[in-house]
Amino acid sequence: MNHQHDAAPGATDWITTPVTAELLRGALEVERTEHGLLPHRLPARARAQGADGQLAMVEAQPSGVRLVFRTRATAIELDTLRTKNAYEGAPPRPDGVYDLLVDGRLAGRAGTTGGNVLMIDMTTGSAETRPGPVGTVRFTDLPERVKDVEIWLPYNEITELVALRTDAPVEAAPPGQRRVWLHHGSSISHGSDAESPTMTWPALAASLGDAELINLGFGGSALLDPFTARALRDTPADLISVKIGINLVNTDLMRLRAFIPAVHGFLDTIREGHPTTPLLVVSPILCPIHEDTPGPTAPDFSKLSEGRLAFRAAGDPAEIVAGKLTLGVIREELSRIVKQRAADDPRLHYLDGRELYGEADFAELPLPDQLHPDAATHRRIGERFAALAFGAGGPFAAQRA
Repeated sequence: MNHQHDAAPGATDWITTPVTAELLRGALEVERTEHGLLPHRLPARARAQGADGQLAMVEAQPSGVRLVFRTRATAIELDTLRTKNAYEGAPPRPDGVYDLLVDGRLAGRAGTTGGNVLMIDMTTGSAETRPGPVGTVRFTDLPERVKDVEIWLPYNEITELVALRTDAPVEAAPPGQRRVWLHHGSSISHGSDAESPTMTWPALAASLGDAELINLGFGGSALLDPFTARALRDTPADLISVKIGINLVNTDLMRLRAFIPAVHGFLDTIREGHPTTPLLVVSPILCPIHEDTPGPTAPDFSKLSEGRLAFRAAGDPAEIVAGKLTLGVIREELSRIVKQRAADDPRLHYLDGRELYGEADFAELPLPDQLHPDAATHRRIGERFAALAFGAGGPFAAQRA
């Protein structure tokens, strides 16, 4: 790699290393922008077929994406341009967090300043971007030895990587020996209100399961889109899971007649590229507002006066007979579909999401906004998934590989 010495204030003799795709893991594609490198979690072909602002926003939020390199550096600076969400009339969203891992262990946590703000009006659905300056994330006092460094990017902010500076040379880390786990799901898989990027439930489960994560959890956008299925099909992986259900209810997107063949088609497409890979279908975790009440999900503006955003089910249970979807209906159908297909596909498995978070968990750790788990619940879901999927006898257990 080419390194160039930069004059910077202070005693540190900084080396600037170009940020390239070679240093990134967890992204499916990178885009060169006027500022730097923008990681994407869907390829351009899929993005062109999406035509949805919500999906465009969330696939560019780098959940599970990290810079990985080897260095002796004791100080690291990363210039980034973030785009942070804000909602009209709602309290400010928490800032994104960067996690620094040294040889696989958390060694630092930091944030940045500046950046763009995407202001969203939930009543009209309109959004406008207010531009801001590049910010810098700093990590110092690192051990002075050769080490593998990972900088996990915020799961909830679009992040353009502008410049990487260190006080010692950087080289790409050798390819990992761990199995690659490719996961797709909704905002809960994306990260929702997790403590930090390595504490989203999939990142935690990957760490506990000794797997290399590629997280295609898209907030509000796990909708059985064919282009997402093709992205899963075309991405090399040793283990695959898909968490299906809640967003189909939130958006009131389809009825039972469309849902059943859409699930089959989604799984068929994944199997075109991964005919024998362990494939785990996970149904929704418990979400009481939608267990027996269809969507759509609507903002509950009555809670804004208390400084918090909450959600409510706006559908009518009487419409279930007409094919409206609830979480109860979806779990029943997913279980049936997987059982039917597993007769010819022994590496296809099903996990009821209530084993990850169920009635007793809701009583102890309720969903703060009626929809998304908090940081403690992410930890519980991640630990449970690791035990059920990667543990002895689970579909991702090492001895099955």
